[in-house]
Amino acid sequence: MSLDLLSSAPASQPWQDPASYWGGMTDAIASVSGPVGVINLAALRHNALDMLVRSGGVPIRVASKSVRVREVIDATLALPGYAGILAFTLPEALWLAETHDDVVLGYPTADRAAIAVLAADEALASRVTLMVDDLAQLDLVDAVAAPGSRAEIRVAIDADASWRAPGLGHIGVHRSPVHEPGEVASLARAIAERPGFRLTGLMMYEAQIAGQGDATGSADAVIRWMQRRSGHELLERRTAIVAALRDIAPLEFVNGGGTGSLEYTASDLSVTELTAGSGLLAGHLFDGYRVFDLAPAAAFALDVVRKPQHDIATVLGGGWIASGPPVASRQPLPSWPAGLKTNGREGAGEVQTPLQGESARSLGVGDRVWFRHSKSGELAERIDRYLLIDGDRIVAELPTYRGEGKAFL
Repeated sequence: MSLDLLSSAPASQPWQDPASYWGGMTDAIASVSGPVGVINLAALRHNALDMLVRSGGVPIRVASKSVRVREVIDATLALPGYAGILAFTLPEALWLAETHDDVVLGYPTADRAAIAVLAADEALASRVTLMVDDLAQLDLVDAVAAPGSRAEIRVAIDADASWRAPGLGHIGVHRSPVHEPGEVASLARAIAERPGFRLTGLMMYEAQIAGQGDATGSADAVIRWMQRRSGHELLERRTAIVAALRDIAPLEFVNGGGTGSLEYTASDLSVTELTAGSGLLAGHLFDGYRVFDLAPAAAFALDVVRKPQHDIATVLGGGWIASGPPVASRQPLPSWPAGLKTNGREGAGEVQTPLQGESARSLGVGDRVWFRHSKSGELAERIDRYLLIDGDRIVAELPTYRGEGKAFL
């Protein structure tokens, strides 16, 4: 089966009836040994199309790190409004560039072997764009392959989009060392003057807006205030940066945003494309946003293997923790049967996960418990395939990167 996200969608949104939604998927995998990872076709379609609506016509580049399933990436890119890939590592970018002609690396690289492959192949070099924020990264490329002996290397600048809040300090993630328009322009001029490189784009990822939910609890008012102030500051600064860079090089793209900030970033007229990926599979971190509701497209089921007490059901495995700070939000979320929770002292464990709650009383050995991963792409590092579910049927098997024998980082 070829994964087609433009085929007719159901009139309803089946995930709004949890008993039917999770029950149908439980029936679909009844004969499959666990653990089982699934993608629900209706939910995936909803998320992909909903993000297009939110982007307001600005093209969306697919963040492959948040998917790590080539068939899902390809099906998404087949939708009008999606264009290009933002890759995680250079080996991954080279692999994807065998079949895609626009792959931007989202992070700087020091992978000498992969740089050598890129530098020796004119076709790959025309398809892959490296991300830089320091001339030392260009020095490393030159040390691997001198400018006169290699293909021209496409590069984009990653400029810091965090907010340096007066009296509060750094708010956002620690990414690029270039923050002010003058700093970015100085780096751009140095790149433009450097033989063997071509400056093609700019990326600015506003993590404090895109990656921070604003409907999660008591701190929501503070988060919304921060995001408004940060958004206003970034709008002015990014506009100035883009204006400065266009006087230096003919930029092909200005990239910004993420799943959580599509509306905001699309409103910035200096941005030519957005990036999103997590919203396709919808890890539970994205439940805490006011302006959009994603469908739980990806999930995994684990088997109950013991009942240490009548009100505790223990599943095998489960400690598939997402990256980030070691807090509860990075743990998998027991999603069905309803009302289950992990034990406060044990959490989700590598070998077993005890679950408590009223539903645990009725669970028996061999029953299935559904979990949602905190983020999106990281689940694919644990399984070699997703089963594609349509209603209560398995309609395809989708190999993950791991299932294709790839482990990039």
